[in-house]
Amino acid sequence: MSDGSVDLKAEARARAYAMPLDEINLADPDLFLTDTIWPYFERLRKEDPVHHHPAHLHEDGAYWSVTKFDDIMAVDTNHGVFSSEPAITIFDPKDDFTLPMFIAMDQPKHDVQRKTVSPIVSPHNLHVMEPLIRGRIQKTLDSLPIGEPFDWVDKVSIELTTQMLATLFDFPWEDRRKLTFWSDITTADATSHYFTTEDPEMERRMHLFECVDYFTRLWNERVNAPPKGDLISMLAHGEATRNMDRMEYLGNLILLIVGGNDTTRNTMTGSVLAMNQNPDQLAKLRANPSLIPSMVSETIRWQTPLAHMRRTALQDVELGGKMIKKGDKVVMWYASGNRDEDVIDNPNAYIIDRPNPRHHMSFGFGIHRCVGNRLAELQLNILWEEILTRFPEIKVVEEVTRVKSAFVKGYEKMMVVIPSRL
Repeated sequence: MSDGSVDLKAEARARAYAMPLDEINLADPDLFLTDTIWPYFERLRKEDPVHHHPAHLHEDGAYWSVTKFDDIMAVDTNHGVFSSEPAITIFDPKDDFTLPMFIAMDQPKHDVQRKTVSPIVSPHNLHVMEPLIRGRIQKTLDSLPIGEPFDWVDKVSIELTTQMLATLFDFPWEDRRKLTFWSDITTADATSHYFTTEDPEMERRMHLFECVDYFTRLWNERVNAPPKGDLISMLAHGEATRNMDRMEYLGNLILLIVGGNDTTRNTMTGSVLAMNQNPDQLAKLRANPSLIPSMVSETIRWQTPLAHMRRTALQDVELGGKMIKKGDKVVMWYASGNRDEDVIDNPNAYIIDRPNPRHHMSFGFGIHRCVGNRLAELQLNILWEEILTRFPEIKVVEEVTRVKSAFVKGYEKMMVVIPSRL
């Protein structure tokens, strides 16, 4: 890390503790872009773990922030009081552009739609897919340049996750980078470089309509053919999903694309960054490769690729000594819960042989727990098995460029050099 980054973090810490509590806005995407969110989380965990942010701080109005592990669990597992409808992020859906998706639905509709697609990540299916995943990872790693700088995000993280998505959808291989773009444009902050016009929301809609048009062509092919094992065929033939309208189809596509892309991709990048920042842990892993599954879980905790999820209170309810009113937005900051000192020992440290590495919040809890969590872990396990047999080190050679988002906690660019092969 450069001295500039150290100074930035010291300034952020001073600012986080100096400002009045009611001026803190955890939803400010710049705090994630600069990786200076941590002292704000820390202060709220200590001083006001169920914190009300006033309406003037956010374009979609007031919200509650829940920052401690046990309080987040209490919200995430109480589906009768905390609803996933109408949205899972701080932003409210626009009246003329609502995207229903099963992660933003309550029971029973959530359960039957989720059940339609969950067979694709069954233990049997993962066992069948493992040789394919390994072969692609081997091919990708073998194509990387030695001794020359390249962007790990683009060449490895995006490429591998996009190949996996294309397989799950049985999506035309030559167009697979469209999946990456649609994922990015869905979650991008309105001020980000993805938008080139003065109306980013209209631009976002235009691209998402292109997405649903493309997938509608695939739906029409699959619905008129015998059922197959890909996600589109499952949706087209599923009793609970075959009559979805265009916007609900788009909503569920976006859920599956973002869920299958951003999370694994950013943990793939985060794992290499964590190893650069913690060379003692890399040495530990090289000495004992059986630690890979534990390292993967620790990376998923340390990275927390989705920073938050939101619920809406269905009734007045007390949480952490605060009275949350019916209709209030309640934001569970998984990234903060994963750094809760009262639950996780030395939580800011990256320790690959923790006693209980799967004890983290990154996949959520209850009925909305990440449906593809085992697939994500499988891809990351195989990636590191193959890295350890090929490269003595992967050196990060520039400051990383992070995603400007309070939702997706990830990386846009990470320049690395692989000095040599084993």
